[in-house]
Amino acid sequence: MPQPFFETLRSLLEEEGTLTLGEFMDRAGEQTYGFMVLLMALPGLVPGVNVVGAPVGGGIIMRMGWQMAKGQPHPWVPDRLQAMELHKGRIQDALAKLEEVLAKVRWQRFERRPISRRWMGLLLTWTGFLLALPVPLPFGNIAPAGVLVVQGVALLEERPVLGWLGALGSLAVTIYFALSAKLIVTELRRGVSWLWRRFA
Repeated sequence: MPQPFFETLRSLLEEEGTLTLGEFMDRAGEQTYGFMVLLMALPGLVPGVNVVGAPVGGGIIMRMGWQMAKGQPHPWVPDRLQAMELHKGRIQDALAKLEEVLAKVRWQRFERRPISRRWMGLLLTWTGFLLALPVPLPFGNIAPAGVLVVQGVALLEERPVLGWLGALGSLAVTIYFALSAKLIVTELRRGVSWLWRRFA
């Protein structure tokens, strides 16, 4: 079993010297995927922010999921960003808040064991696609974002049961979108028509 993500991050923050994003990702390895999924999915849960945050976050998660399915050790980021120095104090504050939130949904009785990265990568790719879709439906952004949060926690905590719950959530959102396909197409056409009349 890999070392729990938060233990890895805490040990990095306690070391002397500077810490770059690239060093952090190399040490955290594949668990970085779970952390990044959480960061990208959370804006989709915030009303107002999710209008822009959900499509952007969904697109990034799709890319990360595909990278994970192909076996990349951690998400790809440009070299310039990898060289960026991280502010340890701010990360420690954010870490404390994130652990406080996760403590409310962490089910210790569920066994920790490695999760199939290929399976989870494909699942993240699909769920990220659902998040990126501009669907004019109630909970159209919030539902896939919530599912992605569960999937991100499953990766961070190495909890296969949460991974299966995330898969069921992704299936439920897929069915919801499919049953509402006619409404989605109608609303999208109405939006395009409005933009055409306004800017043509």
